[in-house]
Amino acid sequence: MIISNRAKKTILLIIVVLLTFFGIYQIFFKKGKTEFTLYEVAWGNIVQEISETGQVQKGEEINLSFKASGRIREIYVKVGDQVDSGENLAKLETAELAIQLQEAKAVWDIAQAKLNKLLAGPTQEEIKVSQTAVENSQVSLDTSLQGLKDVYEDALNVSDDSYLKIYNAFNEVDSIQRTYFTSNDQESIRVRENKNKVSSAMVQAKTYLDIAKANSTDEKIDTSLSEMKKALEVTSDALKIIRETCEESTYRSLVSSTNKTSLDTHRGYINIAITNLANSQQSIISAKFTIESAKVTLQAAEDNLDLKTAPARQEDIDLYQAQVNQAEAQVQLLENQIRDATLKSPTKGQITKINKKAGEMTQPALQEAVIILLPATPFEVKVDIYEEDVVKINIGDPVEISLISFPEKIFKGKVITINPAEEIIEGVVYYEVVIDFEEAPEGLKTGMTADIVIKVASRDNVLVIPKTAIEKKDDKSLVKVLKGENFGEREIKIGLIGSDDNVEIISGLEEGEKVVITK
Repeated sequence: MIISNRAKKTILLIIVVLLTFFGIYQIFFKKGKTEFTLYEVAWGNIVQEISETGQVQKGEEINLSFKASGRIREIYVKVGDQVDSGENLAKLETAELAIQLQEAKAVWDIAQAKLNKLLAGPTQEEIKVSQTAVENSQVSLDTSLQGLKDVYEDALNVSDDSYLKIYNAFNEVDSIQRTYFTSNDQESIRVRENKNKVSSAMVQAKTYLDIAKANSTDEKIDTSLSEMKKALEVTSDALKIIRETCEESTYRSLVSSTNKTSLDTHRGYINIAITNLANSQQSIISAKFTIESAKVTLQAAEDNLDLKTAPARQEDIDLYQAQVNQAEAQVQLLENQIRDATLKSPTKGQITKINKKAGEMTQPALQEAVIILLPATPFEVKVDIYEEDVVKINIGDPVEISLISFPEKIFKGKVITINPAEEIIEGVVYYEVVIDFEEAPEGLKTGMTADIVIKVASRDNVLVIPKTAIEKKDDKSLVKVLKGENFGEREIKIGLIGSDDNVEIISGLEEGEKVVITK
């Protein structure tokens, strides 16, 4: 059968359409179905364990030393003494650490008190104090504004008086000029010129004064004061020149002493007016400064009231909580240092050697043994622990020991030493950990394989969810919580992560809530 070109094109188009619909189905329908389950938050226990395989070895002497440097205060044992597990062997001086611990606890208490106060919010008394501060600041501002208004009114009165002083001085100058200086000699010309200066200054000052009275704005009054001061200064200078002219040889005996005294008096009035006007201007500047200061005080009081009445910001809560955590960590650090200042026997045994005396310094960095102990148990388990895990292990951690030769039993033990020197095995860093049997079984031999489980941490009766429910985003731990028919994202704070991948929830979730576990 021969298929035409047109039929071939039709078949090809159908195939393309089918493939397109198949792709859409795969992307938006099949792949869009995310499978998940819900997990109900509940109380439980968290255990963090480290599992490894080691070998049974013959018990060897244990070199015991302090974790930190210091001066030995006392040694409680002597060579040959039999000691029990956990018995005190020696102690460092801790007086300075004790003082630091008291200070750290005080800092912790203060940080916790600040956080509690932030979360509790202000008391009604504190709010009332802030409200009163706002009211008092407003009164102070209103008083300052009224004070500025009064100062400007006084300034206008001073300007009026200043104008009157200029006016009177002009009349006196005009009278003297028309009486004595009517010719065209040099003295008469000088007097007329200065009289005209006073006249012009007086007219200019009167113009600005009338404007300020008609439109009593601060700007108009300020301008009027400036112009009036200029007019007073011009008048003072003119009076001085006219008075000096009156003492010229031609006019000294001509101008009466009464006129001369009058010129001196008017010039004195003018100079007093200049001082009064300058004081008014300074009073205005001071009043404006007082207003600005009152505005700043009012704004600060209002901001403080807003801060008092506003709910605590999450950023502030996080900051105060971080300070509490930091203080708590410092307390725990010092408590650990004080605890580690007492050297304890990691197991039952006999003291074979003491290398230090009370009063001597010890330097753990030099790996010097203070006391050497021979364990009572003839066997121990040596195991190499990966560097990431060894930091979780402490002396005295309980251990479960399984031996191939004793398949039905699990023996108890504990960590007695952690070698500070690393071992490189196939390019990976390990540290040797020695485990002591609480009671070694009969028939135990060196070289036997031992599977050990070290219990490094545990939390009882805490809120627990699976690790798979937690997402990490920008150093935050987030979960999706079912609320009604919708899911909401919520930040949580996690604690211990168990060996079974269950996680301790410190905050952010409550018992009975349901979180999403994505498959």
